Amino acid sequence: MTFRIERAATTHIDPICAIERAAVQMFRGHAAWPFYASMSIPPELLEEAIRRGLVWVALDDERDEPVGFVWLDTEQGGDVVGIAEIDVLPAYSRRGIGAALLESACEWARAAGYRRVDLGTLADVPWNAPFYARHGFTIVDKHDPAFAYARDRDRENGFPDALRVFMSRPLSSPAASEWSVWPAPAKLSLFLRIIGQHAEGHDDVQTVFRMLDWGDEIRLRVREDGVIRLLGTVADVSAEQNLMVRAAASLRAHAGIHAGVDIDIDKRIPIGMGLGGGASDAATVLVALNHLWKCRASVDELVTLGRTLRADVPVFVLGRSAWVSGVGEHFKPISLPRRWYVLVDPHERVSTGDLFQATELTRNAPPATISSFASGETLENAFEPLVRARHPRVAAALDWLGSCGHARLSGGGGCVFLETATVEQAEDIVGRCPASFTAWVAEGVSRSPLQRALSRHGAVD
Repeated sequence: MTFRIERAATTHIDPICAIERAAVQMFRGHAAWPFYASMSIPPELLEEAIRRGLVWVALDDERDEPVGFVWLDTEQGGDVVGIAEIDVLPAYSRRGIGAALLESACEWARAAGYRRVDLGTLADVPWNAPFYARHGFTIVDKHDPAFAYARDRDRENGFPDALRVFMSRPLSSPAASEWSVWPAPAKLSLFLRIIGQHAEGHDDVQTVFRMLDWGDEIRLRVREDGVIRLLGTVADVSAEQNLMVRAAASLRAHAGIHAGVDIDIDKRIPIGMGLGGGASDAATVLVALNHLWKCRASVDELVTLGRTLRADVPVFVLGRSAWVSGVGEHFKPISLPRRWYVLVDPHERVSTGDLFQATELTRNAPPATISSFASGETLENAFEPLVRARHPRVAAALDWLGSCGHARLSGGGGCVFLETATVEQAEDIVGRCPASFTAWVAEGVSRSPLQRALSRHGAVD
């Protein structure tokens, strides 16, 4: 039997839950059995982790079905990541599957800049603590303040403290010639108003960009031969015209260096959704390569470079939610309350360019203010009437989500979203999404995941 390790997909949710339930049976008769028997993986949390790229599966090459999985937990924050769960079907034990899953997860964590992997396990079970010890984990003092987060979680879940040992494995920093991993977060446009046109014909827009904790993932590997190479393809854009390639070339020219890079991307932000995927990807390449190439460009310099690529790149470079105006060249950081969002993909691509060219677009709205936005008075999207008329699937998604609250359109794309005060509210709505759409939860954040990644990689943000 041969197997391969891949990132989990949402279609793997049921098999992963089945693997966990089968693996739990191996603890019958152990003192921890009552706890394990009463607990199971919440599918909604597993789905969120999969959408964030934090779950890997081992697939049987013959059946192409999951036989094991590993799930990472980044909730502790900082430069520490945890093993939330790792299981292999009992029938597939002792074949190296668990080891391969563990090493894949640890290698990703190292590439993402994490300096330590933590886990809680049982000391007296051969496939628990002794297994991890063979892979570089050592038992630590669980009363160390650094593990308070894990102890609190055990306490909340009712796990007997006497049975638990905590283990930790240090991770080295990736060399520049190795792959490193960087997030390119999505954004929501919480409203969009067009208040006029500039002399050169560009629309004068007002909007608020809200940074999210979810988005694309970019992998970078420095080359010594000066070649900037994009692996794979992204939509129907040539490599030369791709914003990530242009961002790398722009930074290299600005810094006056001869450096190259391999660029790869896990594209999770759907095209044409108004979530800023292309601009965020370009910003991440600028920010990450400034660190990897040791260019030492200032944030202001990166903002200026970003503006030459696309008007909304600078906001992603800064990594803060912002009040945006003009053609996107004016932005002011704005503080927003903690909120969770239901994002709905109607599976219908919307062209922002076509919307801006529409003669029926309202372009003379009165200027909004930050106070009018904060009060809830300014929440409309100037494109919504056009999108409703031209894109029936998006209109249907707006109608369905509107039955749950105030549904809005993000920017000039097809993503429909709804703001909630708690993650539980958002998850409940996602669970009721019609099969014709795809819905998921993202949290609005005050500090971009890219800025946190910079800190993990040892850069000054």
